[in-house]
Amino acid sequence: MTGTGGRLRRVSCRLDAWQLARQSGPAERDGRQERVGPPPTGFALLPWLLMGLGSLANIVQGRASSPWIGGLGLLVFNSLYIYVTFRSFDKERRESPSTRLALAAMALVTCALALAYGGSWLLFFPLLGLAAGAALRGRWLGRWGWTLAAAAGIVAGIKDGWTGLNIAYGTFLSTMVTAAILGLSDAVRELRAAREELATRAVAEERLRFSRDLHDLLGHTLSVIVVKSEAARRLARRDLDAALTQITDIEAVGRQALTEVREAVTGYREGSLGTELERARSALAAADVEPVVHRSGPPLPPQAEALLGWVVREAVTNVVRHSGASRCEIAVSGGADRVRLTVTDDGTGAAGPSQGPGTGLTGLTERLLTAGGSLKAGTEPGGGFAVTAELPVDARAEGHAEADVRTRSR
Repeated sequence: MTGTGGRLRRVSCRLDAWQLARQSGPAERDGRQERVGPPPTGFALLPWLLMGLGSLANIVQGRASSPWIGGLGLLVFNSLYIYVTFRSFDKERRESPSTRLALAAMALVTCALALAYGGSWLLFFPLLGLAAGAALRGRWLGRWGWTLAAAAGIVAGIKDGWTGLNIAYGTFLSTMVTAAILGLSDAVRELRAAREELATRAVAEERLRFSRDLHDLLGHTLSVIVVKSEAARRLARRDLDAALTQITDIEAVGRQALTEVREAVTGYREGSLGTELERARSALAAADVEPVVHRSGPPLPPQAEALLGWVVREAVTNVVRHSGASRCEIAVSGGADRVRLTVTDDGTGAAGPSQGPGTGLTGLTERLLTAGGSLKAGTEPGGGFAVTAELPVDARAEGHAEADVRTRSR
């Protein structure tokens, strides 16, 4: 059993790391995933085709020369616009030569219709900018943006004079804004996908590490028990004293293993407040929540730190899993007689479901009441959620009392 204590500590550390990774994994952030929504498609840009209703009205009312040519040009433009925009939301199709050729053809049709008719037909340039902003990325975007704006300004200036500058500005703005919004949307979704992948890998790695440490912890002990049990069974018929010796050894090994497992569990469950604050800071930062931690007052006894550590763990877990907050503040202020802990966030005010009497806010309230303290949780008037715990400095944690009873019983 030499070196088992070190392995026990490693198992406890792996359990903590695995729990934090699991809490930030995809299965634990269902509330956040529901707000992501489906990716945008070409339907998002279809309503802008209503800008061409003025041109259609000119054709219907007979105010456009050669209405058949105008109608054919309007049909070609709309078809190319739909083709380009719907292909722009798929990376491979967006970068294909056919999409670039369709965008170039769309630019030629736009210039031809604007030069032929002017007026409301000039609004096809901003629509062309929308399609270009959706289809282009990188260095091509800047070149197309300035080129389209210059072409729109020249054509609109020829037809409407200085008012054509508005068309040039609208074309450039529609190109760049569309590209910026869609590029940002793509980046956010890629980051979310990478984060989900990292969280999944973290869970898998911690499971593997835990399985190895568990094997180191109990593998040798269980092997000894199996070997000695087989020996006792073989000796039972011909040498009862030798069999009893083996059984005594089995009992001793089992008691030792049970003691070490209890020590591992006790060490895992009764972490210090300082350790929990550091874990909370790491978990919040991993969930893109700004952690702000303040601690003042004299050092606390282990019993009070254990209870407040549980409050920090549960409150921060709820912030990460349910609140959707961007900032979380943890403040610990201690005095000579009592200590106060507050955990506040600026999220949606969701506390999350209670997880039963052993954990969760309901169970923590009962444990603090038993120790002479109190716990309050609720939404703040200005928004967000707050958890406030107060505890006597000399509080006796329930877990320690039970451990003392077990010690005396042995």
